[in-house]
Amino acid sequence: MQTHPTQLEKPTDDRLRITWSDGTVREYTVRDLRNACPCATCREKHGAPPPPSNVLPVLRPGEGGPITLASMRPAGTYAYHIAFSDGHNSGIYTFELLRSLGEEV
Repeated sequence: MQTHPTQLEKPTDDRLRITWSDGTVREYTVRDLRNACPCATCREKHGAPPPPSNVLPVLRPGEGGPITLASMRPAGTYAYHIAFSDGHNSGIYTFELLRSLGEEV
């Protein structure tokens, strides 16, 4: 049987803590979750070559400051749909992915 979250907590604005059904507790930074977004757009960006060092990135509103969780809701019985304060909301984080991220506490 696959482990599943039994409790979600936000100890600070920039951290998420998940308690799993096997008793494991893992903590995640919101920035790390955002960087690990599994949506098609983000996967494409992860595989793209880095921009030249003399090119400054153009940021959308909300991208320059700290990122927080805007919302988090179940996606079926296998994942969470996570929305971030920078407006990004298309990532569906499977329990398997979440178990591979973060640090055990």
